[in-house]
Amino acid sequence: MGLFEKYLSVWVGLCILAGLGLGLLAPGAFQALAALEYANVNFAVAVLIWAMVWPMMIGVDFSAMRRVGDRPKGLVITLVVNWLIKPFTMALLGVVFFRYVFAGLIPPEDAEGYIAGLILLGAAPCTAMVFVWSQLTRGDPNYTLVQVSVNDAVMVFAFAPIVALLLGVTDIFVPWETLLLSVLLYVVIPLIAGIAMRTWLMRRGGAPAVDAFTHKIKPLSVIGLLATVLLLFGFQSETIIASPLVIALIAVPILIQSYGIFAIAYAAAWAWKVPHKVAAPCALIGTSNFFELAVAVAISLFGLNSGAALATVVGVLVEVPVMLTLVAFANRTRDAFPVED
Repeated sequence: MGLFEKYLSVWVGLCILAGLGLGLLAPGAFQALAALEYANVNFAVAVLIWAMVWPMMIGVDFSAMRRVGDRPKGLVITLVVNWLIKPFTMALLGVVFFRYVFAGLIPPEDAEGYIAGLILLGAAPCTAMVFVWSQLTRGDPNYTLVQVSVNDAVMVFAFAPIVALLLGVTDIFVPWETLLLSVLLYVVIPLIAGIAMRTWLMRRGGAPAVDAFTHKIKPLSVIGLLATVLLLFGFQSETIIASPLVIALIAVPILIQSYGIFAIAYAAAWAWKVPHKVAAPCALIGTSNFFELAVAVAISLFGLNSGAALATVVGVLVEVPVMLTLVAFANRTRDAFPVED
């Protein structure tokens, strides 16, 4: 794990503080940036989201899906947890906490935005950072690649319908055109661009050329993420300063969801006698989130200053320390799993 990945929560925290400070000191500048939008798609943030997502898409090898049938157990657990359990438990936790448990602490209209942001997080399983978690648990890199590739393929078709379903169930208005536009902009187009670049690099120098190029442009993802966080907290600085408790409130259901989803997937892998090098990544991929997509779609659907956007950014802040604790737990429990199939 590189310096930025290892201390991602620290950098995100610093950008949050910088965004809050700049938002209070120069509100006019942030208002001008917020005005650069069309159909709720902010151009400044769109560029930063692309900088985050595109390098990750280059690393996804869809030819790996030819090996799906080699060891199906881990993939079955991943798909069931990611698409049949996780989005729905996240929506349930959002409703329970923000409509009932925290009902007296925040305005109802803000609560709806936080629920929407949590739904977006729950419907976007991890794409890139899972490679880091897999490496830290000595997971099978080829199988992890298969899991990510299949998840991305499912995400292209399932993300929008699941989000629309859950927003509808929770009585939140679903702007279908904006939702589909967001998936097109932040999943389909970057994915196609990533595949095209990967194909070109493979023809020029094979896998080493892909690795060298992605390593070179990797800082773009980190810069895009941190700049997005800074902008989001700058846009919402007055709201957050007025209600600092909201960050902690949003973190509560995210923490419960993260540890709960890991427990479900990891226990299922143990019961099914999945080897640890497959079990650990298959549990971690469901626990982690594709927060870049969640942030982008929240902004597109509900706006830069929305509670939904804030909730997805809090997800970024919470994720890395949570995942590191789960990596440590997975490594300590390695002996409880079989070594091979």
